[in-house]
Amino acid sequence: MTQNIYDNPQFFAGYATLDRSVKGLEGAPEWPALSAMLPPLLGARVADLGCGYGWFCRYAQQQGAAQITGYDVSARMLEKARSMTGKSPIVYRHADLEKLQLAADSLDLVYSSLALHYLENISGLFATVYQALKPGGILVFSAEHPIYTAPLVQGWVVDKTSQKSWPVNHYQAEGVRISNWFAAGVRKQHRKLATWINLLIANGFTLTHIDEWGPDAQQIAANPALDEEKERPMIFLLSARKP
Repeated sequence: MTQNIYDNPQFFAGYATLDRSVKGLEGAPEWPALSAMLPPLLGARVADLGCGYGWFCRYAQQQGAAQITGYDVSARMLEKARSMTGKSPIVYRHADLEKLQLAADSLDLVYSSLALHYLENISGLFATVYQALKPGGILVFSAEHPIYTAPLVQGWVVDKTSQKSWPVNHYQAEGVRISNWFAAGVRKQHRKLATWINLLIANGFTLTHIDEWGPDAQQIAANPALDEEKERPMIFLLSARKP
């Protein structure tokens, strides 16, 4: 089962302090670039994988999506999402994304924000998403960039709260990375950017866009903490289509 660190009370409390938790999509500096990759949502059937507080689910509803389901392994996250959503046709479901089952040809868009780097069997999820998308359906997601995850080499434990940046090394050594971030023992998966791309291709997808995202000068001026991210991409954004 995927590690459920978000149900750790210490981690959950720390995560709640982030701008993307407090301000939602507007607190995510990559959102303008990520949202530009989305297809029209009017009438769309949408799944959000690792939905967290449900910010994107509610955005999709505002954009006229016909059916929206948010999936998350964290009961705490789902409880928060439901409390923030209130009465709504949005459905929130508890699910381990590595064991996710979706109806075939049932979705127009599968979306995920900063969740897929936790998964070991990402190829299995890509296969599940591919069969769930209708022909022409789109997968749009963001994940931690391999340049950012690479220094956390397997067998080391890095305290990410004590330093902001790390030298780029151990890039070729794919596998689990462990760090202390809001709580001890947070497990993520490092894989090369080529691996992400080739697994999508192997599962039948056609890549449509990839962005090794970094902040622009205006964003850095508004939030100086983003300055370090101009030196190396912390995340990447990707969209792929089912032919």
